Amino acid sequence: MNERLATYIWVDALIRRVQLAGASVFVTQKGDRERGDVLIKIARLDGTAAYLQRTPMTDNAFDWMPNAGAWDSEADVDAHLRRRREYDPDLWIIEIEDREGRHFLTETVNGECESPKHGANS
Repeated sequence: MNERLATYIWVDALIRRVQLAGASVFVTQKGDRERGDVLIKIARLDGTAAYLQRTPMTDNAFDWMPNAGAWDSEADVDAHLRRRREYDPDLWIIEIEDREGRHFLTETVNGECESPKHGANS
């Protein structure tokens, strides 16, 4: 049996970490309260962004998209999130605005615990 933490509790904790660090965070789509998947958009406020999605088969890790450590145009990231939203009504989308590109996750991201450094792959 999978004892996964309810999504709304996990999202509330992420929002609190972001706010305590002085960055901005917005819930742009609320999904299923208990089991909805979460995509996290990170906007660096310079026209670039990336997103994180939970790694398949585990709740304890995320994959950096489109490629590990890579930043894409914010418009391209937004287009991808719109497509995902169209076919997954249970999806949560969280947007973090942080000039340093921090993700504030306590889970592992592509095998690392920190966000890529600003300017890397931009």
